[in-house]
Parts: sequence; structure tokens; C-alpha cells
Amino acid sequence: MRPACAVASVILNEVSAFIQPGITTREVDEFAVSRMKHYGAKSAFYNYREFPRQICISVNDEVVHGLGGARVLRFGDTVSLDIGIKYNGFIGDTARTVAVGGCGVLAQQLMDVTERALYEGIAQAHPGNRVVDISRAIQEYVEGNGFSVVREFVGHGVGKTVHEDPQVPNFDDGKRSERLRPGMTLAIEPMVNAGLPGVKILNDGWTVVTQDGSLSAHFEHTVLITEAEPEILTCPEKMPSKLKVS
Repeated sequence: MRPACAVASVILNEVSAFIQPGITTREVDEFAVSRMKHYGAKSAFYNYREFPRQICISVNDEVVHGLGGARVLRFGDTVSLDIGIKYNGFIGDTARTVAVGGCGVLAQQLMDVTERALYEGIAQAHPGNRVVDISRAIQEYVEGNGFSVVREFVGHGVGKTVHEDPQVPNFDDGKRSERLRPGMTLAIEPMVNAGLPGVKILNDGWTVVTQDGSLSAHFEHTVLITEAEPEILTCPEKMPSKLKVS
């Protein structure tokens, strides 16, 4: 998993840097596939369940599964980039929300809280805990900061296929979830709305948007459960020390 996740991380960084006012989301999708080809990778999303694009590009109130097209990115937009690649038989899966040139205070707060919630969840990803410990940490941090967690779409196991067991909700669903074991690889990915948690799917059959039109943000890492600290496979930096598992 490490090489695939490293490639996914590099591509996400490059696509994030490519984002600027005036480009279309189709150009973003095309740039992403050019970088995949450069590294000898392929999109894990293209044609997966008939998904018609290379990556997911979700703008402003779009939560996930946004489709690249003619839409022109404007200064102040926020763009959630979800990238999954196949490399040497394994999947790397990672996501990030970025601002186009700059953004308002609410959008920045939303992105900051969503990213921090991801790390709060990762801090619980160690043997002896259950999936729900990750879920609860994410939910408590998000809701404690006045935002809401999407219920309909969740994190998941990942390995040789895009979606594997177990599911990793970003909220406590009240169920007795699977215990974490060394060797498991999980895609932990909070999807957070500035308003209410409700979402709906547009007529294109893919793009998920907030029901109330509020902004949404999405951050994701692929994480390895080890004998001790979780290892973030899609991030070259170590986990912040104050979040390390004791």
C-alpha cells in the first residue's frame, strides 16, 4: 500500500497547486490524469460503478462525487479534490479541500475544522480500539465547533479495491463496530457541512450537494493500523505530536 498511497499523495499535491481562478473543472480532471500517467498510475475511480471522470471535483456546496466539466472556478470558491489511484495492484485514496485564490472566514473555518477532525479520528486508530472510536472522535470535534457531519457517505477499508470492509462512519451510529487490528488499512474521510447534515444527489446521478446550500469540506487519508501509532500512508509528515497515541 505504501507506494500507491505515496503516488496518490504526490498527485493530490500537484492537482491542489494547479487550482486557480479561471480554469475549468474539466481542465482539473485532465491535469490529474496527466499526472497519473506520468507516475505510471491509473485512476481507481474512472468507470468504478460507472463513474465517468478520473477524480472527484466538488465545488462549494458539493460534498463529494463532483464531475469535472465546463464550470469555471472563481476566486473564493472552495474545491474538494478526491483522488484514488491504482498502482502496482493497490489503491491509494486521499482527499483535500482547497480555496481558489482565497476564501471567506466561514469557508476557512470549515476547512480547518474538517482537517483537524480527520486527525482527531486518526489519533484513535490503534489496536484495542474499535472503528466507532474513530467515528466518535470525528463527530465530537466537528459538532463541538458548530458544524455537522454527513451521514450518507462514510470512510471505508481500502486495499486492492476502492471500497473494502469495514465501513468507517464519521459519526457514532450506535452499532458495535469492528475492532482495529494491525495490518488494516482504512480510508478515513470526514465530510463536513457548514449548515445542516442533509444531502441530496443532483440529476447527473453523481454529484452530492448539501440540501440547504451550505458549504461542505472533505479531507481524507489512507491510514495503516500498526502495533503502536497509526501510520498515515498518504502523508509524508508524521502525525502532530500532541495527537500521538499514548
